[in-house]
Amino acid sequence: MTTRRAFIKTTAATGLAASLPGLGTAMASPPPATTTTLARPRPMNANEEIRCAVIGLRGRGNNHVDALERLPHVNVVALCDCDRAILDSRAEAFEKGRGRSIDTFVDYRRLLEREDIHCIAIATPNHWHALMAVEGCRAGKDVYVEKPVSHSIGEGPHLLAAARDEMRIVQTGTQSRSAKAIIEGIAWVREGNLGDIVLARGLCYKPRQSIGCAQAPHEGPGSLDFDLWTGPAAMEPLRRPNLHYDWHWDTNTGNGDIGNQGVHQVDVCRWAIGARAMPRRVASIGGRLGYQDCGNTPNTQVAFFDYAAAPIIFEVRGLPRDKDAQRTNWGGGMDSYMGQRIAALIHCTNGTLVVTHGRTCDALDLEGNLVKRFEGGGDHFANFVEAVRSRDPGDLNAGILEGVLSSDLCHLANISHQVGAPGDAKAALAHAQPDDHFAEAAERMLQHLQRNEIDCNGDVLTIGPWLEIDPIRERFMNDEANMLVARDGRPPYTFPTPS
Repeated sequence: MTTRRAFIKTTAATGLAASLPGLGTAMASPPPATTTTLARPRPMNANEEIRCAVIGLRGRGNNHVDALERLPHVNVVALCDCDRAILDSRAEAFEKGRGRSIDTFVDYRRLLEREDIHCIAIATPNHWHALMAVEGCRAGKDVYVEKPVSHSIGEGPHLLAAARDEMRIVQTGTQSRSAKAIIEGIAWVREGNLGDIVLARGLCYKPRQSIGCAQAPHEGPGSLDFDLWTGPAAMEPLRRPNLHYDWHWDTNTGNGDIGNQGVHQVDVCRWAIGARAMPRRVASIGGRLGYQDCGNTPNTQVAFFDYAAAPIIFEVRGLPRDKDAQRTNWGGGMDSYMGQRIAALIHCTNGTLVVTHGRTCDALDLEGNLVKRFEGGGDHFANFVEAVRSRDPGDLNAGILEGVLSSDLCHLANISHQVGAPGDAKAALAHAQPDDHFAEAAERMLQHLQRNEIDCNGDVLTIGPWLEIDPIRERFMNDEANMLVARDGRPPYTFPTPS
């Protein structure tokens, strides 16, 4: 049996540079190789100190600090956030809790100038992930970057090239790749123990209420450097009340729930079917329904990815099960599918592998009876540090190529949505008809909207076109969609030009 670790080692041994052009990883050719000015980093022994900095501290960054600090001979020595109030608060808590001082930076560029920092962990909003990771690599740092690793498809080649050129260790924040239960469950189902895989399904049934609209455009709290926070995104005053977290629902900075929660489940689905390239085509049906606010990403979506091995479907539901739940118990009143709300379901001819975000992975027969349970978690940060010490990208459970591919699937679905046209329930079902699985998911979505008293007889849905992908040109066969593959960035927040 080929183990996952052996597979990763074999893939890494072929050379990351060789893998770039043929996989269609970013719908564009990667930047040319550069001649690095850095010597190849040497392996480190287990007792050598690894000095880390964490960038982006309001939410997930706190988990980064705790996870890194738990590891032997790993120290977080710097914190960075462009909101001075958050930065000072986190630094104060760090120093009080750990009994030592820590350096702070508002501007990540000053942090990257520090030669005594080996690694950076990035937990910023999505629109910063790729550029900050690239600049970290170019500055000689190893990088742990949260999912999705990119905000658009065009950023992927820059990430891959920077990791390759600078010989950097770059881990993607998809923790399922380090969970023992999921590693073993995926390997078991791929060996055919539930028969052939016929469909991989991702679910994100997560309560998402209206984010409202601000009374007047603004630039966040006074403690924030709004220009730095905006970075490579378009400079647009905020029209929503809250700066933090609600950026997920603005396409200028976020990628909706398929790119927020969903990238985890999309990654598991792609892993299960063994897909390491773009699908043949993609389509999306959905919309932002049930309320009017200043968000512009779908809170309801069914996306279909057409792979030869088996299709992938991803379902987003932000509204609860019905209108009564909206009134009484929005957060506790969500729908489920096979008893799951956040999960990847690998449907096979003889049953289904149910992959949750926890420490278990269940194989069920066609009647829903438990066939086999896989158990055990993992430490994704420990895996990152292991690879930092060994200098072997093959030691990573979620190397940057995996992150780029799975992030790109989310971007594909969102592009189909963005170039979509208004349509009603009848048009949506007709659009999904080429595939029975897609049609079934679309029908359930419409029933869910009906229970929420949303009339889909009018053109309230957004029906995204079937976007075919030219594997030779690595482009959509749709000019409008190609316009959304990449954006130029906003000077000076642009990708470095190879020398």
